[in-house]
Amino acid sequence: MADAPTKDQAFATEGIKPLERPSASARLLMSVVGWAERLNLRYAKLPNKWVYENSDFPWAQKLEEEWLPIRQELDRLLLRRDELPSISDISPDAATISTDRGWKTFMLTGYGFTSKRNVALCPNTWRTLQCIPGLTTAMFSIFEPGKRLPAHRGPYNGVLRLHLGLLVPRQQSQTGIRVGGQTCHWQEGRVLIFDDAFEHEAWNDTDQVRVVMFVDFVKPLRFPANLMNRLLISVASVSPFVRDCKARQREWEASFHAP
Repeated sequence: MADAPTKDQAFATEGIKPLERPSASARLLMSVVGWAERLNLRYAKLPNKWVYENSDFPWAQKLEEEWLPIRQELDRLLLRRDELPSISDISPDAATISTDRGWKTFMLTGYGFTSKRNVALCPNTWRTLQCIPGLTTAMFSIFEPGKRLPAHRGPYNGVLRLHLGLLVPRQQSQTGIRVGGQTCHWQEGRVLIFDDAFEHEAWNDTDQVRVVMFVDFVKPLRFPANLMNRLLISVASVSPFVRDCKARQREWEASFHAP
């Protein structure tokens, strides 16, 4: 088992120029997030792990049972694959780990809002996702052939991440994800749940496309961490960064859904 994640999982300082210093408000936010992360580790309902057992979340079976209708809706979207945005088109901070068009996305919900037009194209997917308690983000995550994400950490440990394998290259051993000290390989129709606040990296070293349903959901916590966690997630949804992401998503949607 790895050491508990520290506050540097939330804020990486390597990209800050030597003469620049975080503002007082940024330092305060870093302090609050670091404190909340420690609280989340202490009051977690389940042991803090790199990768969780699917049996820890009984609702995960529902996703696996309904994966084929989700895959069918994905197949229709992939007919317009070249029009889908890269993750950095929507979320500028993703440029720290991906600057090319090798990682594309089709957002259903996230950043505190739900895309009604995107959901309308994937009604079975959206209906099935409602079984997930505390759903915060859901999108199709597309790795083009040869795409690699370097080792990185998620911004906050108050959510857990789920991948549902939808389109996995035949050479499964050449595409996968490492979380902490554990390496996993996606399988079509199977769920993988992990804590992205631990260091992780992902790759698709094949000549085929890999697609997963990418979900974040609220980490199960006991009182009082559960209340603080909900508060921080709510505050994040109205931050300037998230407002920018929403605007970028709406701009892309206007083009994609134009008559």
